[in-house]
Amino acid sequence: MQTKTRKSICADDLRRQILTQGFAAGSYLDEAELAAHYQMSRPPLREVLNQLAGEGYVVLHKNRGAQVAPMTHKTLRNFFMAAPMIYAAVTRLAAEHATDAQIAQLKTAQAKFRTSIDTGDATERALANQQFHDIIGEMADNEYLMPSLRRLMIDHMRIGMSFYSPRNSAMARQRDLAADQHDQIIDAITRGDADAAGQLAIDHWDLSRAAIESFVTPTGMDIPLGPAPTQPTAGDAP
Repeated sequence: MQTKTRKSICADDLRRQILTQGFAAGSYLDEAELAAHYQMSRPPLREVLNQLAGEGYVVLHKNRGAQVAPMTHKTLRNFFMAAPMIYAAVTRLAAEHATDAQIAQLKTAQAKFRTSIDTGDATERALANQQFHDIIGEMADNEYLMPSLRRLMIDHMRIGMSFYSPRNSAMARQRDLAADQHDQIIDAITRGDADAAGQLAIDHWDLSRAAIESFVTPTGMDIPLGPAPTQPTAGDAP
């Protein structure tokens, strides 16, 4: 097994901290503190921050450093508009292009997802879900959709981590149904059924969206939480 470098350890941990709200959206990262914590000099740390900026985790500002990607009113509006289209398109393509090895990886991620549900570990559940959908993105094998999917999932997880409560019975039911939908998505991808996979992706989004809506709308945010757009056909423009 290849030993991880200090830079890769730093990058992985910063991603996790951002996704789980260890670093709040919109906050600025202190380079001196990070360099001391990860036992790195500034140049390699800046290389890590540049990498994370390219992935959508942080925004780099001249003379101000790295800011954790904000979640503004505009961000949320765009998130709710783009999510069903991107998830459906990616999952349709996954059913068309998935390899046996990738399907095996997806099943492993799903096993981790169900294990985290059983143990009640909300953070591991969210990370396993992130891995599940990231593998589907790799299956799709589309250089235009993958960056959009990964940026979407960053905010999807952060929004979910903001309000998730394992003691909420409605959320527990939603979590179990989400796991069942994962199994259905795996089955559709394995069968190469693009239409079924795309519709399941929209159903899966609707489940998540309903939970998010119940927490976002009381704040008075004017965001488009109406019915999801119809699933695009193969000939539709993006």
